[in-house]
Amino acid sequence: MANPWLKKNPFMSMWLSAANSVAGTVRGQATAQAKRNLKAAMSEPKAAPAPKPKRKR
Repeated sequence: MANPWLKKNPFMSMWLSAANSVAGTVRGQATAQAKRNLKAAMSEPKAAPAPKPKRKR
């Protein structure tokens, strides 16, 4: 007897295909945003740390 869980299911195939497409789109958008954030962070000027105030004796 054939295992019914191993039968082809076109609806599940379509659903998984759509889910994979959405996941790819989201991953691409997130990667692009991360690259933009990194580029912006690297282009900002670096400020020198403020000098520590001298203690009074």
